[in-house]
Amino acid sequence: MSLRRVLLKISGEALMGTGQYGISPEFIERIAREVAEVHESGTELALVIGGGNIFRGVAGSAKGMDRASADYMGMLATTINALAMQDSLEKLGCKTRVMSGIEMPKVAEPFIRRRAMRHLEKRRIVVFAAGTGNPYFTTDTAAALRAIEIGAECILKATKVDGIYDDDPRQNPAAVRFNAITYNEVLARELKVMDATAVSLCREHKMPITVFDLYRPGNIARVVRGEDVGTRIS
Repeated sequence: MSLRRVLLKISGEALMGTGQYGISPEFIERIAREVAEVHESGTELALVIGGGNIFRGVAGSAKGMDRASADYMGMLATTINALAMQDSLEKLGCKTRVMSGIEMPKVAEPFIRRRAMRHLEKRRIVVFAAGTGNPYFTTDTAAALRAIEIGAECILKATKVDGIYDDDPRQNPAAVRFNAITYNEVLARELKVMDATAVSLCREHKMPITVFDLYRPGNIARVVRGEDVGTRIS
């Protein structure tokens, strides 16, 4: 049975495709087509997209920038990605709204929880931009917060790997993948799949997370249908 309402979290780096920076029009179109397919099947969809393909606040801070200023720059990067995704989805005929944690009425609606839920009920896809609107919080935490606020059934965390491993599978070929894992295990093992604040928030509100490979075509629909894809945190 397909999920009724989900929040899809996509890293900014995913939008680069095979590039090193920015947005790959071909790859964002492919993601949009998969999102549109899931939406047409009846699932209500909200998205949170990171900004790491353009600017990452933590990286800027590490190089000497003021952390709050760097984080606000990162939030603006997520807004660029949200607008790109909106453009791709609307070209496919999906009514899409961008809602921002920072007020910028020329390009996006302000985030208002009741309005976001109304958009979803009216069969619109909602893309949440600018994180929580506050510095020092990642887009993972924004995804957890928004998913709880809109009453999503699950967070779908799309990554470059096919689940959660006990070590980095790209560096350690012997790394073992988990089919399922608890919030406490993720925190105790310090697995870097999501930041600790996001995992703790999901644990407190019993929000399940499925981590899966975005690069395998059709995986978004498989996860929504409840197929055994990726790793489930619950």
